[in-house]
Amino acid sequence: MTAAELAAYMNTHIPLTRAMAVEVVEANEKCVRLTAPLAPNLNHRKTAFGGSVASLAMLSGWGWLHVRLAELAPRARVVIQRQETNYLAPIDDVFESVCGAPSNVAWQRFSRALGERGRGRLELKAEIYSHGRVAATFRGLYVAAVHERATPP
Repeated sequence: MTAAELAAYMNTHIPLTRAMAVEVVEANEKCVRLTAPLAPNLNHRKTAFGGSVASLAMLSGWGWLHVRLAELAPRARVVIQRQETNYLAPIDDVFESVCGAPSNVAWQRFSRALGERGRGRLELKAEIYSHGRVAATFRGLYVAAVHERATPP
């Protein structure tokens, strides 16, 4: 799945991405990189709203797993079960979230569970950057489940 395909899917199926003006910069098995401008994500202090920062990070993890499952289990549905965002510095400009691949051991454990039980859990981490520095960190537990009924393309 290309960055353009992921962007189209997210814009169609996750309306928040349009409201936040999220752009998919990179999407592959190594990482998903998303950016968002400050203007539609402002808080009352003229910095990025914490919910927007957490949402971008959550979307980067969801996007990474969606990209990886596109060939392995295209009918799998991915949701987040738990997340934690740590805010390290205010964000006063465009911000970017980068979710990288988990360890091979974690991926294989997840893949095996998904194949054997039709359901797997995977923890993913992301870093949120602004001005080239880490402004927040994210850790999320995602669940993927394969259902018999068709999911949206």
